[in-house]
Amino acid sequence: MAYASALIALSDPTRRQVFERVIDGPRAVGQIAEGLPVSRPAVSQHLKVLKQAGLVTEQRRGTRRVYAANPQALGELRAWVEAMWRDALAAMMASIDGEEQK
Repeated sequence: MAYASALIALSDPTRRQVFERVIDGPRAVGQIAEGLPVSRPAVSQHLKVLKQAGLVTEQRRGTRRVYAANPQALGELRAWVEAMWRDALAAMMASIDGEEQK
């Protein structure tokens, strides 16, 4: 999974709402679209972007397509954010230690 494409995909507010619904469990497009201020075809387009970014998987069940969050992609994204956070904290602590030694 490319982090940039995942972050770009999640930068759209409607797409984040779609993704949050899929995180709650596998859902068909109609279920995902319920209550959203966009059409079902628009939801399908958002799901396509999320799928291309590796954040969701698609499974055909009869005539329906069911989408689910990709746990591997979520784990990789989480690990990347945690590493970035850890590095930022380490840099801040080094800066503080450097100031205290002056």
